[in-house]
Amino acid sequence: MKRRDFALLTLAPLAAPVWARNPAFAPLTERFLEALWQMDPDAAVAAGRFEFAGRLTLPSAAQRQRMQAFLGQWQRTFEAVPEASLSVSDRMDRALLLGKIRSDLWRLSELREWSWNPAEHNPASALDLLLNTEYAPLPARLAALKPRIAALPAYYRAAQASLAGVTREHTELAIQQAPGVIGVLDDIAKRAAEAGQAPAFKARLAAARAAIQGYVAHLKQRQPTRGFRLGAALYEPKFQHDIQSARTARETYELAQQRREEVLASMQAQATELWPTVIGSEPMPADRFALIGRVIDKLSARHVAPERFVDEIRAQIPQLEAWVRDHDLLSQDASKPLIVRETPEYQRGVAGASIEAPGPYRPQDKTYYNVTPLTDLAPEQAESSLREYNHWILQILNIHEAIPGHYTQLVHANRAPSKVKALFGNGAMVEGWAVYGERMMIESGYGASPEMTLMWGKWHLRSVTNTVLDYSVHVLGMNEADALDLLVRQAFQTEREAREKWRRVQLTSVQLTSYFSGYSEIFALREQLKARPGFNLKAFHERFLSYGNAPVRLIAADMLKA
Repeated sequence: MKRRDFALLTLAPLAAPVWARNPAFAPLTERFLEALWQMDPDAAVAAGRFEFAGRLTLPSAAQRQRMQAFLGQWQRTFEAVPEASLSVSDRMDRALLLGKIRSDLWRLSELREWSWNPAEHNPASALDLLLNTEYAPLPARLAALKPRIAALPAYYRAAQASLAGVTREHTELAIQQAPGVIGVLDDIAKRAAEAGQAPAFKARLAAARAAIQGYVAHLKQRQPTRGFRLGAALYEPKFQHDIQSARTARETYELAQQRREEVLASMQAQATELWPTVIGSEPMPADRFALIGRVIDKLSARHVAPERFVDEIRAQIPQLEAWVRDHDLLSQDASKPLIVRETPEYQRGVAGASIEAPGPYRPQDKTYYNVTPLTDLAPEQAESSLREYNHWILQILNIHEAIPGHYTQLVHANRAPSKVKALFGNGAMVEGWAVYGERMMIESGYGASPEMTLMWGKWHLRSVTNTVLDYSVHVLGMNEADALDLLVRQAFQTEREAREKWRRVQLTSVQLTSYFSGYSEIFALREQLKARPGFNLKAFHERFLSYGNAPVRLIAADMLKA
């Protein structure tokens, strides 16, 4: 597995927000967290509690039963705490904790993804994190990795025993990611050799590789017996658990359809204006999709070379930081490094770009901006991806993933004195902020040109279309041909991008709705507050982000009271 680290980002210091805490409630949450880390050491490591590094959670029936009993006990404990006795911050923490507990219980007993998704059983992330996070000298990190690696054969035996009716799509993903898991083991072997510890790892690593290969061989022989679609009976409760919106999944889908029409009408006007300079004297098509698509297709030829893709992303990060600073949109932090790297192989196959932030116990650690390189693609595949992430769209991608999107928001979240808000944050708030950040930058004049305005419309339409696609596929039964038509002809995405999104919607559910759901609630909140005297945009951004990763509906309820 290749690993490439690039230059660190330099930003300005942040002013800390002030939160009122309830002295009786905080110790209760700490007891829960400490008990949770004992129950789930993998979650502890992800949060930055590296004293649990040597323990590996087995995906076994016994572990699931223990977890259900543990969660049930704590659900009753938190439900018994009177909400009226708590401060605003603690009420949010209580809601987040109960939301997490109820969601975990539902996933264990109803969703049961551990039984039908073989890719859920992937131990590579924690191994990679422990090897490459400098929480201790390398010999100490290697010592912690030894028992984890020794437990991998038992891990894969438990994973195999957990599987029941698997899906074809998730089985193929697990097989695809297996070489990446072995790549992490190869990295460990290399670092162990550098530290003079190769003999102590040789047998453990050989047994671990054999366990992975055995799991893959088993998966290749399994016949899928379950479809990938979630269905209405599971989709609506999963939406409520994951998104925690004031709306239902159906209401969000209908709102997305309405927003889609608004965006298309605006893009049609922009494409009409650009047609003479981009296309020329050729008559405009009467069909709006053909009109918009033709202009976008012509403009999309402007993009970087495939070998420059990752480097160009790296180069744009300081430019975005400077724009945010110079336009006084949001405070940032010089002490939180951001590193652009190629996506580790064991994480590939779902999304092309992502942010991997440190846990709240280790906020000083590096944040990785994972980018899947294009150099291994066939020329026509690389060209398709580059046309999708063209000169304008690539900038918007970096706004979304880095500044002022995910990276900036997660830095703020890790500053919240309540670890609960950072640990168990709401995905719709996180993704919604990134989508809102795109609009905020365009509104501030970033990249001001008719071309950027049209391309932002295309990108924004992508977030809206994600919701339409996800609900249509998992609840309404949309087929592949109709999904590709929605993405390519009606949302102007390239063939490769559309096929990757079709793959993603088969492998995930509900997550694609988080972008529009969160954005629409954040934007509605801003517009309500904007109507009040004395509204200040930067103050709104700082106040909103000071709530950590709480659901937007809870943040809005408190901000609208002020």
